[in-house]
Amino acid sequence: MNLRPLKRVPLLITAVVIGFTIILRFINPDFLSRIESATYDLRARAALRFNPPVATNFGFVCIDEATIRAVRDGDFGYKYGLHWPRQVYGRVVEELAAQGAKVVAFDVVFGELRPDHPLVQMADGALLESDEFLAVQMRRASNTILAVTSDLELPVLFRTNAAAVGDIRTEKDSDGILRRVRAFRTYARWHPAFLQVQADPDMGIDLTKARIEQSQIVLLRSDGSEIPVPLDADGHMDLADFGGENLPLGVARKAKPFTEERVWHMGIVIAARELNLDLDRAEVDLDEGRIVLRGAGGVERVLPVDCDGYFLIDWCIPPTDARILLRSMTNLLAQDFNRLQGRGLSESNAWRGKLAVVGSAVAGGNDLTDRGATPLLKDTLLVSKHWNVANSVITGRFIRRFTLAEELVLIVALGVLSALLTWQLRALPSAAGVAALAAVFVVVCFGVYVQWRIWIPMLFPGLGAVLATWGCLTAWRVLFEQTERQRVRSVFSRIVSPNVVHELLQAEKLSTLNGARREVTVFFADVRGFTEFTDQSHEAATQHVSANRLGDAEATAYFDLQAAMALATVNLYLARVGDTVKQHEGTLDKYIGDCVMAFWGAPTQNAQHALAGVRAAIDAQRGIHELNELRAAENRRIEEENKSRLATGQPLNPLLPLLALGTGINTGIATVGLMGSDAHILNYTVFGRDVNLASRLEGVSGRGRIIISEATYASLRRDDLKLAATCIELPAVEVKGFREPVRIYEVPWRNGLGV
Repeated sequence: MNLRPLKRVPLLITAVVIGFTIILRFINPDFLSRIESATYDLRARAALRFNPPVATNFGFVCIDEATIRAVRDGDFGYKYGLHWPRQVYGRVVEELAAQGAKVVAFDVVFGELRPDHPLVQMADGALLESDEFLAVQMRRASNTILAVTSDLELPVLFRTNAAAVGDIRTEKDSDGILRRVRAFRTYARWHPAFLQVQADPDMGIDLTKARIEQSQIVLLRSDGSEIPVPLDADGHMDLADFGGENLPLGVARKAKPFTEERVWHMGIVIAARELNLDLDRAEVDLDEGRIVLRGAGGVERVLPVDCDGYFLIDWCIPPTDARILLRSMTNLLAQDFNRLQGRGLSESNAWRGKLAVVGSAVAGGNDLTDRGATPLLKDTLLVSKHWNVANSVITGRFIRRFTLAEELVLIVALGVLSALLTWQLRALPSAAGVAALAAVFVVVCFGVYVQWRIWIPMLFPGLGAVLATWGCLTAWRVLFEQTERQRVRSVFSRIVSPNVVHELLQAEKLSTLNGARREVTVFFADVRGFTEFTDQSHEAATQHVSANRLGDAEATAYFDLQAAMALATVNLYLARVGDTVKQHEGTLDKYIGDCVMAFWGAPTQNAQHALAGVRAAIDAQRGIHELNELRAAENRRIEEENKSRLATGQPLNPLLPLLALGTGINTGIATVGLMGSDAHILNYTVFGRDVNLASRLEGVSGRGRIIISEATYASLRRDDLKLAATCIELPAVEVKGFREPVRIYEVPWRNGLGV
């Protein structure tokens, strides 16, 4: 293949498009970021169909409407409203521990102690506060993970009795979809003195709103006032400021107001319990984009994170996944109730070794609702993020997005490749090549994600580099090389009137060239008598060759002469019809032997295309009539000349054949467009059922007659009532390909011709 030489302008256009794409990537507007995220969602849903590897010991204890009703109705020996006392959750912990659950993780926040809740009577008759009952059950189970957020401080009673805490904060992207979580957050663990102040309702203190300054901590009260707590040069506070003048012996008067604690995401904490990972010794390197977790036996997991510690959730386990043990909290509370009553259990070991997540499945209408959008579903249980995160850590399968540097290299490479395809190939092949390049790129992006969980950005490399480069270069070629106009001119200049060609070249869009459905009027006109004429001509030539005993060369020459004369005769008639079509601004489709096919209504619009087609048929018949009159006059001259030739023994000159025209016209919907190949022959044509009917009507038209369909007649009644009034309805005819007889009309054309 001969490569086209590169030119400065296409190179400059390519460089500008790639450069603009790179700049746009650095800016990364939110609406473009949302589009890229949407392509990620498509890949996440596609990957779900390939059954990725998942851990098999996850369980979900769902708080649903049935549980709320059961607790409210006293099915388990106690009646409580929506805001349950902590003993209800304590009984869940108790039952899961009895069944051997390995982890019990609560996606429920216990932000404060509730001494106002009803007491719990233990087996020995002792009474415990509801909060204390939950703490006792957590201490006995030693496997409970409690939820924390930046908004609420976990009470010391719960923190000291839980096995671990996990962050459950949800941060959705700007389009409201949850795609990523933060591996850990650093929370302030306040000194008990501050916690006592916050617990005093009269103070109205919210520690999450405290303002930490260099020499003091400013506590904000609900009434808007401030309480400053001074700090010394070492950042310590004086406990005397909190009424601690008489401290117990051995207790230091000075203390730090808070300590910073790294709290890992709930899913990571669950996985750490499963793999025995030491989260306290994690290697965090946000600049390098990784967090390394190690555990006993050489277990190591490397989390790919961004500079803020976020990583993508591999959404491969929806809440409805059959591999998750799914039970309503009603089931566990009932089993706990039966166990305490000494009754048999139906599932005594169902939770053995399971990583249980306790969370809400309530559809809506109360503060237990925890639903939202994920890449898999627009509305689903967000508690599912915990086991999906845990699954990534357990299986070691994480999603890695291309770095900015990798994406920029991809943009340049694809932009250059798109430019080469666009420049080196012709218009249609280049479009096909670029489309194939884009399709391959999309397939690769999907395949790489499904197989290796690598997120290759599609928007800027694909739409920005590939398609934008192709579009700009193609526009330049059309603008400066006029390729499309030249192609249109070459196709249409010989088959339509000059003003139609001009209109096509001025049009901004030539949608009908590539195929469209249009209402058109189709015209078929067949030269009658030509077949008989050619047979007679051939027979006469044969007799002449035989009578004169011509040799092979002379005979061939004589036959060629007769064929040329026959072709000249039919071309004379066909040209008269073709010129008439063009005069009436029709599209001359093709010559089919001794038949002319034309149509009106495409590629240019014509509201009265049926009227134009019928008038063209009338003028064509009259033109053939005038041509026959001229040839008849010539025949009279030949006959006079032949009398003299006969007297002198010379061969007679043949008479000119007089041919007739049969015309069929139909109006209807047809497919119009270019048919063929740019490399060989292109024909702008129409096809369809209504085209076939026009051809069938030509077949029944006979000699010198114009037959139109009922649809064409209806158009005449609309556009030229006077012409329609001259039409004569004929008996309906049966035509091939049509079940019902077709109503037809004849259009008179001899008026004023004296025939």
